[in-house]
Amino acid sequence: MIGKYQDHLPLYRLEQIAARDNLILSRSTLADWVGRVGVALQPLVDRLTGHLLQGNTLHADETPVAQLDPGSGKTKKAYLWAYRSNDLADAGPRLIVFDYQKGRGGEHARQFLGTWKGHLMVDDYVGYKALFANTGNGEACIELACLAHARRKFFDLHQANQSPMAFEVLQRIGALYAIEAEGKEMSIEARRQLRVEKSLPQLRAFHDWLMKTRIGTAHGGASAKALDYTLKRWPALIRYAETGHLPIDNNPVENCIRPIALGKKNWLFTGSERAGQRAAAIQTLLGTAKLNGLNPVAWLKETLEKLPIWPNSRIDELLPLTPEQIDAIKQTLPERAKW
Repeated sequence: MIGKYQDHLPLYRLEQIAARDNLILSRSTLADWVGRVGVALQPLVDRLTGHLLQGNTLHADETPVAQLDPGSGKTKKAYLWAYRSNDLADAGPRLIVFDYQKGRGGEHARQFLGTWKGHLMVDDYVGYKALFANTGNGEACIELACLAHARRKFFDLHQANQSPMAFEVLQRIGALYAIEAEGKEMSIEARRQLRVEKSLPQLRAFHDWLMKTRIGTAHGGASAKALDYTLKRWPALIRYAETGHLPIDNNPVENCIRPIALGKKNWLFTGSERAGQRAAAIQTLLGTAKLNGLNPVAWLKETLEKLPIWPNSRIDELLPLTPEQIDAIKQTLPERAKW
């Protein structure tokens, strides 16, 4: 499990590694083990998802995954959706949940989130837009835009042609990130005060500069597109600075996806939708263990030994969290600890 989902080694390589020590492990046996472990761990994933959705701020992103298309000799595109807790919201555990789906349609995000409402940090993908639609009853999610995405467009522009305009934007955004670094270890209230005093004035000046610059920029070019992207999303981009607990960008969830994106170059595709779902379950738990500083090998070994006879009423104790985090969950969510 660790070799496949943490070291991103495909099963055929694990088979070869075992063979070097004269241990015969067929790929079909390894695949069967993966499936069984995924099924066994699913209740923990469901529980972890429930805890994740108790938060009022989430990061969300998705990455394409090739899935075998039986009978065609080809693969088709599926998606691994990722939902991450907000590190700035409170002192609770860091959680990452992966959700494997056959497509990228916005209905998959709506199905996962269900009745959840809060601040959702996403990129500009149209599939999330329905979540932010104002229905008039105050039930829409609140959009947070990623400043790192906006910065990336100007970074690419500067790399391509040394644009002075792009360089100015990078400097201004860098100053905003310097303020975030200053407030990283602060309390929520102290960080809010810092942002009000330093970030908001810089953002107002930044917006004025962007507007004036856009007026003097020709339509249709890369510079105009970068400016338009930032101005179009401006309300969602600056929302973080009005609080002390909202994130400035979507990097936390992208950092969780990045190793999987690299691993795809090794394992190439999933065998089926069910196999993808099992993989997502295992990646959820190992990813959360890593976020919380646990040794994933030790956690998984201990959990698989305990799981067959473990009472469902104490399922929180098996989650990939520290003992202190588990105690905190029990105290803050007593009704959930009874499940």
